[in-house]
Amino acid sequence: MESMSTLTRRTLLVGGLALTALGAGSARLVDPFTLGVASGDPTPDGVVLWTRLAPVPLAEDGMGGMPSRPVEVKWELAEDERFRRVVRRGTEWARPELGHSVHVDVAGLESGHEYFYRFATDGHLSRTGRTRTAPSPWTLTTPLTMAFASCAQYEHGYFTAYRRLAEDEPDLVLHLGDYQYEYEAGVHVAPNGNVRGVDGPRTTTLANYRQRYAQYKSDADLQAAHAVAPWSVVWDDHEVDDNWAGMVYSKPEKPQPDFPRRRTAAFQAYYENMPIRQAPHGLDLQLYRRIRWGRLATFHMLDTRQYRDDQPCGDGIKVCDERLEPQRTILGPEQESWLLGGFRDSVARWDVLGNQVFFSQYDHTRGPVQETNLDAWDGYAADRDRVVAGFSSVRNAVVLTGDVHAAWGVDIKERWDDPSSRTVGTELAGTSITSGGDGSEDYPETPEWFAENPHIKYFNNRRGYVRTHLTADGFRADFRGLDHVSRPGAEVSTKASFLIEDRVPGLNPL
Repeated sequence: MESMSTLTRRTLLVGGLALTALGAGSARLVDPFTLGVASGDPTPDGVVLWTRLAPVPLAEDGMGGMPSRPVEVKWELAEDERFRRVVRRGTEWARPELGHSVHVDVAGLESGHEYFYRFATDGHLSRTGRTRTAPSPWTLTTPLTMAFASCAQYEHGYFTAYRRLAEDEPDLVLHLGDYQYEYEAGVHVAPNGNVRGVDGPRTTTLANYRQRYAQYKSDADLQAAHAVAPWSVVWDDHEVDDNWAGMVYSKPEKPQPDFPRRRTAAFQAYYENMPIRQAPHGLDLQLYRRIRWGRLATFHMLDTRQYRDDQPCGDGIKVCDERLEPQRTILGPEQESWLLGGFRDSVARWDVLGNQVFFSQYDHTRGPVQETNLDAWDGYAADRDRVVAGFSSVRNAVVLTGDVHAAWGVDIKERWDDPSSRTVGTELAGTSITSGGDGSEDYPETPEWFAENPHIKYFNNRRGYVRTHLTADGFRADFRGLDHVSRPGAEVSTKASFLIEDRVPGLNPL
């Protein structure tokens, strides 16, 4: 496979021919493809293609410099990067009420196949993206290289990790939340200081969210990661507001005027900027769904924000008996039933949860008293117990996690407080793309953490992502880290590698 840089050069070389093929005339708009292209949620015969027109991406009204009218956009999907073997083409309308975004749900494609796509409008041609369909439903022997990432605060560093992820050329990318942050400039400062600035105020309106997404998506490293492979995305809290829970604003001591309207605006902007099929319906957007990769893997993409109970004991990291109440839920009854039913019906070799917040128990203090993070699954212990019990229905359970701004590897125990109890699954928590700044190789307190939490097998505090390789026999995880994000261009290295063997839950160092 050719590198994405080579792909880009070839695209430029054939750009004139491409414009003719797509029927574009002379340009009138400034280049509207400043936010790149993306694809997502592959099926055995289809994929979603995305772009959003924004010749002036940071316009304060959130409209990206576009006129207040629909604009015709042509698209093509081909088997080769020169677009000599075009298999689908069509026309969509980029409409102002959707931020001039375009979502093309292409169907009728060949399963397990690589494709290339692009858009054109008003004499301008987008960059070329690469995507692929999922294998046929009963395929088991086709391996999968999948990368997952989370937590990319623009101010805290350069998105070099996205560039390095793109250079790994995965087949599929999962983004597990905190794609963007809602803060105004200078509010949430990295330990080593903020290195870039954000435009606009704290995001509370649709215009604010659109402008903030546009600034993030203007980043060339992020665009490269989107262009290399299809993504499947879920949100966490910062796509709306820090630590929001259902219809509860995160800081009740500082009332938020009309939080339902803010949530509606955030959901709308999320749809406009992501390659997903499901559009919001006012206050609701069903984001939980499954991505099936033949019989090799089923990815259960979760939403642990929209349906959860409010965090117990006022949130935070503290001792809290309320977290153990059996009725408490982080998934909501409907999503929990959907997940457990999916476990029971699964024929996949690997059942993988695309999950936002730390799943495993994590005691922050020495001694018999447990001090836990109430915004994570520890605040909803009974719901977690029900999910762990459901692991008995699947062959191999793996939980992928974002949010925690560090890399963790964890053996999921049948009973958290009994280190000798069975290991029933494995959690891989990825570090952040930038959030938290440069980080370090370790924390001084790490030995104490391990002593109190013997099921935690690995920790690293650098920025980066996780690259995985799935086969019928094993699930390999490479924790990829950068030594700095406060300056662009850092190299990436594999900080640690682990193998999960078929029917043998738990981490084996490589």
